Amino acid sequence: MKILNYTLVSLLAVSLVGCKKDGKITETGKDSVIAKKDSVVVPEIYKEYYGIYTGDFAGKEMISSEDGEQYEDFVNKKISLKINRITKDSVYGQSIVNGNQRPFRGVFNESMKSFVLDEPGNDKTDGRFEIKLSGDSITGKWNAFNKTAVKSPLKTIKLSKKEFVYNPNFMLDQDSDLVDWSNPKDFVEKYTDEETGKTESYTTSKNRVASEAIFKLNASKQKLTEKELKNLRKLDLEIIKNSVFARHGYSFKKETYRYFFEQTDWYIPVSNNVDKELSPMEKDNVALLNRFIKYAEDKYDSFGR
Repeated sequence: MKILNYTLVSLLAVSLVGCKKDGKITETGKDSVIAKKDSVVVPEIYKEYYGIYTGDFAGKEMISSEDGEQYEDFVNKKISLKINRITKDSVYGQSIVNGNQRPFRGVFNESMKSFVLDEPGNDKTDGRFEIKLSGDSITGKWNAFNKTAVKSPLKTIKLSKKEFVYNPNFMLDQDSDLVDWSNPKDFVEKYTDEETGKTESYTTSKNRVASEAIFKLNASKQKLTEKELKNLRKLDLEIIKNSVFARHGYSFKKETYRYFFEQTDWYIPVSNNVDKELSPMEKDNVALLNRFIKYAEDKYDSFGR
């Protein structure tokens, strides 16, 4: 019996020594787990500044005129900055513009209400945001890391905080400009000279134009039929299809689609991939629209700007 008692005392002593740390006896397991968590989890601050800020991203670029001449003018794009997390030392988030989604990390100056945010730098479009917060608005500038790799290495920023909401009822505004200015096509036109009676020809540039059908068909709310689609223009079909993605906050790479949806108040680009967000009906409608887009034709017209 004495031997057994000595053994128990010895085991208890070993256990206490094993649990002793910095002159204190701690509860094995529990405190060590908490200490590990405390070393990893960094407190978040200024959560009221989290969210999506979207608006103008403008800079000077060289533009080609219809007659081939080059001139410099301001080009305005739509950008979204998502601030996801702020700690004492760092700010984390992402920028979304032209279908390009880039992470950023930086610092926040509370006294100045200002951010300095750097994109990774391994893409030619990466740069630094130097912006200031005022209420729900952000203003400032963006500088490209590689000045020669982009058309406009310095851009100004003017954003407003907005909450992204998916709404299947969102449509293009009735007064939207329905001309695709991004992809003009040259056509040869003929005319008869009144003085000579000869038939002459000349080349003119025309643009695709959509019809009023885009205000009637909603691929997020109704099951589309072949009968509804068979006589539509190719641009009509493209807009109806891409309205689905726009409602989910897709950031378009193609300028044509950005132009149409940036005319609205509701379009907020938040992601470069929203495929998983589509409903089963939307997926079916997109598949049907793709079939018709493949063989549809466009309506072209001449416009002056």
